[in-house]
Order: sequence, then structure tokens, then C-alpha cells
Amino acid sequence: MTLVKETRPASVDILILGAGWTSTFLIPLLEKEKVTYAATTTTGRDDTFKFKFDPDNNDPKQYAVLPTAKTVLITFPLKGKQQSTQLVKSYNGSHETGISSYQFIQLGSAGIWTIPDQETWVTRHSKYDKSDTRAIAEDELLSLGGCVLDLSGLWGGERQAKHWLDRVAATKEQLKGKKSLHMVHGLDVARGILAVHRNFKHAARERWMLTDCFIYDWWALILGFAGEQDNDNSNNEREKTQIKWVGELMTEDNVRALPRSTEQLGRCYDSREFWNTFGLMPVRARI
Repeated sequence: MTLVKETRPASVDILILGAGWTSTFLIPLLEKEKVTYAATTTTGRDDTFKFKFDPDNNDPKQYAVLPTAKTVLITFPLKGKQQSTQLVKSYNGSHETGISSYQFIQLGSAGIWTIPDQETWVTRHSKYDKSDTRAIAEDELLSLGGCVLDLSGLWGGERQAKHWLDRVAATKEQLKGKKSLHMVHGLDVARGILAVHRNFKHAARERWMLTDCFIYDWWALILGFAGEQDNDNSNNEREKTQIKWVGELMTEDNVRALPRSTEQLGRCYDSREFWNTFGLMPVRARI
């Protein structure tokens, strides 16, 4: 991939602050759509701009070398009060030509809606944890005219749910507490970002929830993935543990079949509003 180099001034459509996992899906899409872009890393590797946000050291020089961009995508978490203001004002203050109003997009986590006594069906308008440090920074960015995309679990490339079995279900007791799971593929995150960039009038000052429109049941996933892994490994190790535990838990909780009902799963995200607003649907759904 070819990025705009730091050695020449540039004006681009999208500036990616933090070229991490998301950029591996976003950059190929931007190139396909002929959308100009530049990206930053903390080291300046691969012809990216060197940039590291430090709330305690607001060096204007590192902002000044960044290109002018219509949209600034913040992929790393901002936390608490003043960080969003610091970043927005620092960028705006060092780029006072060309574009009168920059479009800031913050990537966040749908985990802010995981709170006690939450309603079964959760939308972007539902109650969220206002004390969460990331939510505080997001609210601040929204007040400045930005947009927040709160993402459910990310998958794609090397991130595959089948690799998480031992982390999420190491014991039967741990498996018992696993209910719903919501995911979104990196390509659909990239498509969502591009749609917001192109239709920011619908996105400004709004927090959106992104999922692939599926509600996954952890028990159903583990039952399927564990069997696949036993087959791949030519053994029955997981049949003795995770597969056996799922069967026992289904009997104990009187679950007749998987996936469990929405009432049994307890937390179900409804992200239709984002996809409807921007005229899209996920193209990489069902993990």
C-alpha cells in the first residue's frame, strides 16, 4: 500500500489516526473507491506519519505535519474529560486553511451499553454507562460536532471467534455465564466509516451502534467450534470438556435447542438504524 509521505505537504479525504487492525480493511477499501488517505503510527513505519497522542504533552508540531483532511478518524481510545477537546482543537488550530469544518469520527466500543438492569433489546438510544471513561470522551467529541461509531466484537483476518474458546470457556462455570455475543467484520466497519465520511450530515453529533445484525449464542458457537477443532486435531479433547459442558448446561437450564431465545440470552443489540440511515447492510455477517 502507498501512503501519503510525510516529506510532502498533502491534503487528503481521510486521515487515519492510528493505522492498526481496522486500517487493514479500511485502506484497501479506500484504494478501491479512489478515496485519498493518509495514516499515522507511533513509529512512522511504512511511510505513515509519526504521531502519538499524549494528553500530558500537547506538542503542536506533531499536529502541524499532519495533512489537511476532510475526515479525521480516531481509532485509539480517548478517555475522560478534555482529551477529545485537546485533539480536536490541536488539529483544527494547526490546519486553518482549505476546509472550514473537519469531520471527526471516533471508534468506540458497544460495551458502554453493558450495564445492570439493561433492557433486553438495546439500541443506540438505550441507557449506557456515562461513568465509563471512553463514554465520557465520546460525549465530549459529540458536543464538538463529531461522530462516534461504537463497535461490537471485531472479527476478520486473524481475529476468529473459534480461537477464543479457551479464553471464554475454560471452565463449565465460566461457560454457564456466557450468553449473547455481537460481532462485526472489519470490512463492514470500513464500509461504515466510508459511508459516514460521505454522508456526515447524518452522522454529526450522533453515536451509532454497529453489529452484523446477528445475535450469537455463545453455547451454540462453542458447541460448533469445539467439534470442528476436535476434528481438525484428530482427537476428542473438547468432547470431554466444552462439548460435554454445553450438553449438561442445556439440561440444567431446560434449554431444548440452540440458539437460546432472546429472553434467555438477555442482551440483544439492534443496530438496524445505522445500516438503514446510510443505505447499507453488512456483507460479512455470520461468523
